[in-house]
Amino acid sequence: MNARVLAALLLAFGFTAAARAAPEPAYDAEGNGFEYPWPAHRYDFESQRQKLRMAYLDVPPAQGQGNGQVVLLLHGKNFNASDWRTTIDSLTRAGFRVIAPDQIGFGKSSKPACYQFSFTQLAANTRALLASLGVSRSVVVGHSMGGMLAGTYAVEYPGATEKLVLVNPIGLEDYSALVPPRTVDDWYRDELKQTPESVRAYQRNFYYAGAWKPEYEAHTRLLAGWTRSPDWPKVAWDAALTYDMIFTQPLVPKLSRIRVPTLLVIGTRDRTALGKAFAPPEVQKAMGDYARLGKLTQQRIPGSRLVEIPGVGHVPQVEAFPAFERALLGFLR
Repeated sequence: MNARVLAALLLAFGFTAAARAAPEPAYDAEGNGFEYPWPAHRYDFESQRQKLRMAYLDVPPAQGQGNGQVVLLLHGKNFNASDWRTTIDSLTRAGFRVIAPDQIGFGKSSKPACYQFSFTQLAANTRALLASLGVSRSVVVGHSMGGMLAGTYAVEYPGATEKLVLVNPIGLEDYSALVPPRTVDDWYRDELKQTPESVRAYQRNFYYAGAWKPEYEAHTRLLAGWTRSPDWPKVAWDAALTYDMIFTQPLVPKLSRIRVPTLLVIGTRDRTALGKAFAPPEVQKAMGDYARLGKLTQQRIPGSRLVEIPGVGHVPQVEAFPAFERALLGFLR
């Protein structure tokens, strides 16, 4: 086969040499150049004696379909507001207005060098954002770390929470009681080692059990691009601060205080647990057992419902969207 024929075949399948050699894009700390599927708005506010900016999506219901309800979507640790794209499409078709913020330290929001991260602070920031938009009550949906934030929000702002949906939330066990002590500097050193390849490998192995589909790639691009950026130390520092927040502020003590209608959506293959790699081998085996933690959490949240999705991991809204959508819309309707 001559070179011209080979080049034509590669072009037909989208595999040009230039495309294969194209470097990963690098993004600055606030993700400029990384496109969200809807316009990213900005909420400017003051917190802890500094001016900050929270990015957020505010997507109206499909034309003629509005039901007057608002759904707040809270992203996880390795995610941002744009990762809710499929969920937002579904909810807006069903008549909901959807608001999906990037928390401080994440996505297109500010990356402060000095900030006391706590779930109470992030919940207060989020409540202030909604108030600025004239939203007094909403359904609250949180995934992974966003589940920890959603649970805190429901406890601290019950009057503003119509319903609560927790999607494979982390913090369902006290990591600090299972893992040797970790400092912010420890987390920071680990974050600085990240590369585009390690970002993908982590998600492939820990979220999808080694499987990979082209649509999963979208959820790695911003993180991977950051690791190539001169701003990576700035982003990594906030990542370390938020790891410390998760590690030291488990959701478990708050579960029994949740008093709003609650749905747990649990992919039972999930074994996510913060700091598992640093725990003794015998402890690692028991950590992050969502098949067990989901049932235990349902018992701890009065009157909650549990929908298990067998064979699915940490991100059911990506890996098994039809099952996730049925559970979510069935609960909201």
